Amino acid sequence: MTVKERILALLDGNRGEYISGEEIAGQLSVTRSAVWKSIKSLQNEGYSITAVTNKGYSLSPNTDILSAVAISNYLNMECNNLHIEVLKTVPSTNESVKKLALNGAAEGIVILSEEQTAGRGRKSRQFFSPSGTGIYMSILLRPKISAQDSFLLTTSAAVAVSMAIESVAHKDTQIKWVNDVFMDGKKVCGILTEAALSVESGWLDYAVLGIGINVSLPSHGFPEEITDIATSVFSDDKNSGDLRNRLAAEVLNNFMVFYASLTDRLFLPEYKKRIFFLGKAVTVLKENKQCQATAIDIDDNCRLKVRYENGEEEYLSSGEVSIKVNG
Repeated sequence: MTVKERILALLDGNRGEYISGEEIAGQLSVTRSAVWKSIKSLQNEGYSITAVTNKGYSLSPNTDILSAVAISNYLNMECNNLHIEVLKTVPSTNESVKKLALNGAAEGIVILSEEQTAGRGRKSRQFFSPSGTGIYMSILLRPKISAQDSFLLTTSAAVAVSMAIESVAHKDTQIKWVNDVFMDGKKVCGILTEAALSVESGWLDYAVLGIGINVSLPSHGFPEEITDIATSVFSDDKNSGDLRNRLAAEVLNNFMVFYASLTDRLFLPEYKKRIFFLGKAVTVLKENKQCQATAIDIDDNCRLKVRYENGEEEYLSSGEVSIKVNG
């Protein structure tokens, strides 16, 4: 880590407490001048660091800036091989990670950005990604699984996000098949997995797992076209404390546990119990046709079992159809 990152880690681990410049310099074996320059740089980046004569420096407990150092402080041992980078702005974190994958980068790279200018969801839909209010994160993976099993990445990630929100924010979540995380009937998280197949091995060459979470309400609200269908984990534009870093870390903690034994489907019971429309009427959108059905069950391959009005039953795969929950 750089001197600045080490100082941030020290202050972050002692939020709200003052540490003198002399003590920081001594602990990190750097000069007082290096401490001062690093503090100034962090303040310019937006960190709320107070400097008081004869007391030292203190990072405000309410600081909410995404930071690789802060996220790493909350990670479990399952995440030891992750390399985290936080950027101010990118067109798309998925595109950034995909470029690294194509250049042969090893798995475990995690890129987060404070905002995306061209964030994408499924079917090339735009994902609203304003600065400072969300988690926009992509992970480079090189799993030894077939393309047929690639759905395990997306569905396990949905559970990882759900569990993280429930743990950090103490809010109830649901999952709309296949991978959208909902709160109070509205979408709070979207997940987009993009992958390339190795013809030689038959396994995925790489996968880019993109996760977008609306953490707090943007200052001007959501755009009109999504205001009725989108929500945020917290209901105002200033969540208290280090919640985005904690939430991002908890998502990674949960996901990496599932990823370690992905084909064992350890996440499946949690996935099934969060699907909120089982037993309800749905509209199946397939091949430009709309069919009325009832959602019955989720099988071990995360296919949705539906029963049509004529009594016929079918298992649906995510790539084939879209589902609209009626009512």
